[in-house]
Amino acid sequence: MINRIHESTITRKLFQGKTIILLGPRQSGKTTLLQKISNEIDVPAKWFNADEPDVRQMLSNTTSTRLKNLIGNNTLVIIDEAQRIENIGLTLKLIHDNYPAIQLIASGSSSFELANLINEPMTGRKWELFLYPLSIAELSNHNGILEESRLLEDRLIFGCYPDVVNHQQERRDILVQLTDSYLYKDILTWENLKKPVKLENLLRALAFQIGSEVSYNELGKTCGLDSQTVERYIDLLEKSFIVFRLGALSRNLRNEIKKSRKIYFFDLGIRNSIINNFNELSLRNDIGQLWENFLVAERRKHNHYRNVHVNAYFWRTHSRQEIDYIEERDGKLYTFEFKWSDSKKMKLPLSFRQAYPNSDFQIISKENYKDFLISKPA
Repeated sequence: MINRIHESTITRKLFQGKTIILLGPRQSGKTTLLQKISNEIDVPAKWFNADEPDVRQMLSNTTSTRLKNLIGNNTLVIIDEAQRIENIGLTLKLIHDNYPAIQLIASGSSSFELANLINEPMTGRKWELFLYPLSIAELSNHNGILEESRLLEDRLIFGCYPDVVNHQQERRDILVQLTDSYLYKDILTWENLKKPVKLENLLRALAFQIGSEVSYNELGKTCGLDSQTVERYIDLLEKSFIVFRLGALSRNLRNEIKKSRKIYFFDLGIRNSIINNFNELSLRNDIGQLWENFLVAERRKHNHYRNVHVNAYFWRTHSRQEIDYIEERDGKLYTFEFKWSDSKKMKLPLSFRQAYPNSDFQIISKENYKDFLISKPA
């Protein structure tokens, strides 16, 4: 089993007076991680799987007395796929407030606000953590940095879902099944989309545009949707942890692009499955897009797992000067240009240097990406 960084985080937070919420994509390893933690701590535990209809019924719109009967003498309670339970926020609040000796953990494969309002009932009562598909840091800890470096091309093509990494021979079939069976499950449940053809077309259009600015109007024309529906679908895809948005930095310059966004996939295996392209890198014309998506997604994992809080952006002007990725930490801007090979020397655009004079600049290539994704930031 590949050790997850969040195992120690969750174990450290147990029985500290707060509910633990573990969110993440389907099949990212949440259940496996919680089972491992449950097996390793010596306390009686009760497990509820909300994929089961009778479990959903028992935990929906319930009372504290009924919950006590369900929980019994267990001091650890785990509710898996909790986003499927109606009014889950109120159920969690009842357990948390009435039975303070119980450690409650709830996992979800979508942001709970897709179907329920959880933030208000659980304000001040929860730790919220995110479990991504396997990170390069976790894989390097398991395989060793040298071996993981040799597998870089595999990660860009097949991604880092645990089942894909652990079953090399079946990885294409696993990704196709993930894309066909799991990708839309929560969205279809809440949005009642019987034939998600236009949603699939939107995802395919997004898959071809990673690393590029996207226009909701243009996406709508491509997919036969109005721009408002495109924005709503992208919001749903983001809350289901399939894609995420990166906004543009705009503060000082008149010609900075202000309201644009890029959209990336949480996992490149899913992206490549959507466009049905698992060709090796030497046969592809999208290596730059793959490299950028990989680095932005992995950096997101890196920062989250190390509790590093940043504001993340890209930057571009109407005269087409651009920077791939920017992090703002403690009032300072750290800028990064992503190049598969760093043979071409680059500098920050002059207009950016003049507008943001104390910024740091670095090129991230396959020669130095491990420092960007594994070691702690400066």
